Amino acid sequence: MTFSASPTYEHQPSVLSGGKPVAVGQGYSTIAWIPQEQGSWALPLRHERITSFDTPLGKAATQLRQVCAQIPGHVLFLGDGEYGCAPFLKQTADIPCDKLLRLRPNRVLYHAPQPYQGKGRPHRHGPKFSLQAPDTWTVAQEEMTTHDPKLGRVKVRRWEALHLRQAADAPFDLILVQRLDAPDSKPLWLIWMGQQKAVLGQIWQKYLRRFAIEHWYRFVRQRFHWTVPQLSTPKQMETWSDLMPLLTWQLWLAREVVEDSPLPWHKPMTKLTPGRIANSFASLLARIGSPASDPKPRGKSLGWPTGKPRSRRPFCPTVKKRFAKPKETADTAA
Repeated sequence: MTFSASPTYEHQPSVLSGGKPVAVGQGYSTIAWIPQEQGSWALPLRHERITSFDTPLGKAATQLRQVCAQIPGHVLFLGDGEYGCAPFLKQTADIPCDKLLRLRPNRVLYHAPQPYQGKGRPHRHGPKFSLQAPDTWTVAQEEMTTHDPKLGRVKVRRWEALHLRQAADAPFDLILVQRLDAPDSKPLWLIWMGQQKAVLGQIWQKYLRRFAIEHWYRFVRQRFHWTVPQLSTPKQMETWSDLMPLLTWQLWLAREVVEDSPLPWHKPMTKLTPGRIANSFASLLARIGSPASDPKPRGKSLGWPTGKPRSRRPFCPTVKKRFAKPKETADTAA
């Protein structure tokens, strides 16, 4: 039970009491523009609440369609393992953009089926390709080894024309990234769906820029206190949350007109981060001024009237989203 209307169960990155990474709250979906090749800048383009009637995949597909319709030119969408699934590929198949998505390491893929032999029903799936079973891996169409200044030696491989079981009509290229100098590190599996063939020496480095959105979430929680107010209605939450992208864009636009004001224990920086610009933003406000009048003291508040009854805030039940597993039919089994 909670005081907020229409709450849902949401995953919490930091483990809460009881060791369960699940909290009651409001989920949000954000699509951001990563403007730099390096750094922690992420500028939100769509930042919306996921209602109890929506799903994260459906909301992300809608936002991506809106963004691609308004932005001219080439768009590259980077998504984590939640979006590397058949439902998201189907919902975004008609969106004109390239997609680079992460795959969970327990996925099972399939090659293209063999040519039709003229008897029986045509097969939809070819040989199995299990990410956890190296004996099912075929010879990669392209392979290279490169050296990264931070990660050391990196081996990259690419397989063509693979698909998920429930999205046989959406083939993609599979990319595997392994760190040779750190054999205990987990491999990185990526889906590439684009108009042109992926360049192995560059494509996996582009995916690493996706983590800028994680820095933005941490920044708005800690610096802008996004999750601090205990608001009662979804409308209040949406109004408060709409300020987070606006504040971020203000910091981005002010990066050329503010001077670095480091604290005594900070090192000077040439390329300012969002936090360093926020530290220097007070000097810009002093130069610009404010149209608001100075606050006037009003005296002490009278407080709650004596004898007036108090009413408790209404409790709202938590909405439990249930996902029905699709039944396996003859079409999906083939």
